[in-house]
Amino acid sequence: MPAYLIAEHLVKDAGLFEEYKNKVVAMIERYGGRYLTRGGSHEILDGTWNPTRVVIVEFPDMAALRAWFESPEYEPLIALRRRAGTDVVMAIDGVNTAPACAPDGRSATTDCARDGRTMLIRTPRADV
Repeated sequence: MPAYLIAEHLVKDAGLFEEYKNKVVAMIERYGGRYLTRGGSHEILDGTWNPTRVVIVEFPDMAALRAWFESPEYEPLIALRRRAGTDVVMAIDGVNTAPACAPDGRSATTDCARDGRTMLIRTPRADV
């Protein structure tokens, strides 16, 4: 199941934050992470939260996210990020979005196989 890193950054030193960004992107990718947002515009639809920069990164699972965040190679970047401004960083579990299969291993469009933990989609079905 995917896991998400959600970070709110209040950048106080743009140069340091740019250095952080330049170093962290490839590192996140090595741990299977991919950016879903990198700041950009946002709109508060309800409530009083007023973030200036929100980043969302998807990881394959919580283990991969924590492996990156707790890695010795990321440790110096935490210090750099903190010098660049203030932030709040959280990890949150995603939901499994795999299509549902019937107990007989069929769905309307696919054959499915279960190995006890995952569901594998085999091939499109034209006969159902």
